[in-house]
Amino acid sequence: MIEATWIAFAFILGLAARAIGLPPLIGYLGAGFALAAFGEHVGVGPTDSVILEHLAHLGVLLLLFTVGLKLKLSNLVRREVIGGSLLHFGISSLVVLPAILLFLDTSWRDSLLLAIALSFSSTVLAAKVLEGKRELRAFHGRVAIGVLIIQDLIALVVMSIASGKVPSAWALLVFGLPLLRPLLFRLLDHSGHEELMVLLGLMLALVAGGLGFEYVGLSSELGALAFGAMLAKHKRATELSNSLWAIKEVFLVGFFLQIGIGGLPDINAMLFAGAVALLLPLKGALFFFLFLLFRLRARSAFLSASSLTNYSEFGLIVASVVLPQWLTPLAITVALSFVISAQLNRISHSLYDRFARRLIPLERNTRHPDEQPVSLGDAQILIMGMGRTGRAAYDHLQNRGWRLISLDSDPVTVEKSSEKGRHVLFADAEDQMFWESLEMNKVEAVILAMNDAEAKIISTRKLRGKGFEGLIVSHAMYEDIAQQIEEAGANRTYLTMSEAGAGLAENVARELKPNR
Repeated sequence: MIEATWIAFAFILGLAARAIGLPPLIGYLGAGFALAAFGEHVGVGPTDSVILEHLAHLGVLLLLFTVGLKLKLSNLVRREVIGGSLLHFGISSLVVLPAILLFLDTSWRDSLLLAIALSFSSTVLAAKVLEGKRELRAFHGRVAIGVLIIQDLIALVVMSIASGKVPSAWALLVFGLPLLRPLLFRLLDHSGHEELMVLLGLMLALVAGGLGFEYVGLSSELGALAFGAMLAKHKRATELSNSLWAIKEVFLVGFFLQIGIGGLPDINAMLFAGAVALLLPLKGALFFFLFLLFRLRARSAFLSASSLTNYSEFGLIVASVVLPQWLTPLAITVALSFVISAQLNRISHSLYDRFARRLIPLERNTRHPDEQPVSLGDAQILIMGMGRTGRAAYDHLQNRGWRLISLDSDPVTVEKSSEKGRHVLFADAEDQMFWESLEMNKVEAVILAMNDAEAKIISTRKLRGKGFEGLIVSHAMYEDIAQQIEEAGANRTYLTMSEAGAGLAENVARELKPNR
């Protein structure tokens, strides 16, 4: 019955938060406070708090495991990501520290850890906001997620140092973990696509990573991240992450319930949260100017900074380990920042459009890593997206003598394709400014080879909106998506699997024909 009480409180208040346009996490935190206030009347006692603590810990481990699955060095080893995250961490911590020492009665150690906890931004909120707007693959989305992963790594280091745990001699074995990668890859290959794959993820995150690292005196959080990172290069890493998403979210509900159930906020906690919320514009502005320093365009810098203008659940994780007395004030602070950030990100594009004339002059007068083309020259065919489909189309048409140009929103893909002699430029198909300034007078046909269906629909509409009357061809996995792309203005949309089947049959017929 107790579990039913948790679920009912979490669902009702989470649904209420969503109904007014707020992240459900705020509702879960409110449910925890409600359980703290009425716990005796609904039968919630100390034993239940212990159970919630275990569920919360599992949620944190799964969160870090899925973060590890996204640890691709190609997206992290970039100046704007590493430089932006480290400089922001250092500057914000040093700026906030004197204020904490001046206004709060805390020790140097606690003040420093509190300043560090406030320097992080929310991985969960940013990922959900960017995914909801279909901007995870956009340049500014990749920058924001890269910064968040660097921050998560910093948080793990801080927890490991501040907790004072001394590793055992067996901890040296972790340096041999990369040797297990071939075995882990084979296990994932043979686990199928259903419950075995989910169980493999749970085993690696909770048993091998969490419990295994604890046995040798290391952080269980670090272990979960490490095992996720070892699978990051596997072709099914994203599939594994998606399969664990719902389980992780349910366990993280326990984390927020646990925080709330730990005690109701007093007037001091509310005043602290309100005062720290006033610093959010400074946090976002610092990110914006740092991104400009690393040569991003004003649009990318503004949208990335908007995603990062909040406080982090990782700050709560750090506090739960090394600052338990500050957990409730920080929880209120994070919840309030989520409210503000959710509204900011809802209007971030329109805000940028309003202030673009003032922000663009702040850009550095140099080549930007997110520079977008204004002319496609004399290209006859434009290919948008340089994944496997785009590369195959490009190489086939190049051998036929057509003049080609290709666009992709991933700078790493652009660099790798350019190194192989393909004419590829960076461009974000969902950037309104790109379409307004693009000149494509000689283009006769466009091939839409992006993975994201929404990007294909947007691109088709923008092309027709510009007055392009040439051929637009796309591919899609499902019939309903193909219909939407054609309704947007595409001439033809090929169903990927159907065309693959037809191609196989044609090859078989060709091979058998001489024998008939």
